[in-house]
Amino acid sequence: MKLTEENVMKQQALDKKQGVDKGSKSGRSGQTKPKSSTDAKADKEDPKNTMTKGKKRKSDSGVEKDNSSMEKLVKIQIPSTLKKQLVDDWEFVTQQDKLIKLPRSPNVDDILTKYLEYRSKKDGTMTDSIGEILKGIRCYFDKALPVMLLYKKERQQYLEVIVDDVSPSTIYGAEHLLRLFVKFPELLAYVNIEEETLIRLQQKLMDFLKFLQKNQSTFFLSAYDGSRGSEGKGKGKDN
Repeated sequence: MKLTEENVMKQQALDKKQGVDKGSKSGRSGQTKPKSSTDAKADKEDPKNTMTKGKKRKSDSGVEKDNSSMEKLVKIQIPSTLKKQLVDDWEFVTQQDKLIKLPRSPNVDDILTKYLEYRSKKDGTMTDSIGEILKGIRCYFDKALPVMLLYKKERQQYLEVIVDDVSPSTIYGAEHLLRLFVKFPELLAYVNIEEETLIRLQQKLMDFLKFLQKNQSTFFLSAYDGSRGSEGKGKGKDN
């Protein structure tokens, strides 16, 4: 019994020792485990950060693409007969030193009113959206005319006719209004407007151009006034 008891005691002591060793080993592994997992996490986080940055660059480039596509989206196709009108307009003013006799009749306001009447008869109702668009065209015209719609040789004439806060839309006619439509893509590219709304607006502007084309012989001059454009010899619009 004594031997057996001693053996049992030794066995228990051995078991305890092994238990301590296991505990210390598991303790060490417990200490190293969070460290390794942290390292692994850090290792994992690095590529994630890189991926995030990569995604950010992609999204940034995506924004740039949106802007460029928005600029490309703003397209207004001018009918061929009106394109010829623009060429003749340029020829008269810049090459032949001729100016449009002002005030014009019909003027821009008259043309916009006629278009509103035309749409009302065609649609059977007067829509607010058309009225708002026409107000916008008038506003753009009045603001843009002295800045980007005049040839250099027309500037002196502008100073002579636009006095006492007179609106250019009451003095100028279809010739200068058509020049505005050439500039519209450039102007609308910077307007904060939803894509769907912009597409509808373009459709309305295209319809207005067709109206101008339909009434081209009535709205546009076939010949300009005598040799009065003496100021400067620059070609193209002076922005």
